[in-house]
Amino acid sequence: MRKTKSPLAKPSQPTSRAKARKVARASVAGGWTFLTNHAHVLICLTFDPHALLRDVAQSVGVTERAVQGIVKDLESAGVLSRSRNGRRNVYQINAGLPLRHPIEAHRTVADLLDALVLR
Repeated sequence: MRKTKSPLAKPSQPTSRAKARKVARASVAGGWTFLTNHAHVLICLTFDPHALLRDVAQSVGVTERAVQGIVKDLESAGVLSRSRNGRRNVYQINAGLPLRHPIEAHRTVADLLDALVLR
């Protein structure tokens, strides 16, 4: 017996995760970048503290869920804080915090952002 698709079934489309991977692969020719996704999310939120995480995910080339985890990591480390403005989040960067790795611990988040000509 042949199965028929339900009229309520969604058409097969790539998942948002697959789309994000495709965007990331297309934007990175050699398969790697100098900055981590954590740095990319921080950069996006520096440019636009009112950004939706969905938009940040699209810019970085990862899933929205991945960005949520990264934001949680950055909040736990004290690199950023989140406040509510109506129904939206506003992100504040703690630029005076030292970087985490011992090689760059003598520098701050502000130094990193300044070096990348973002501020």
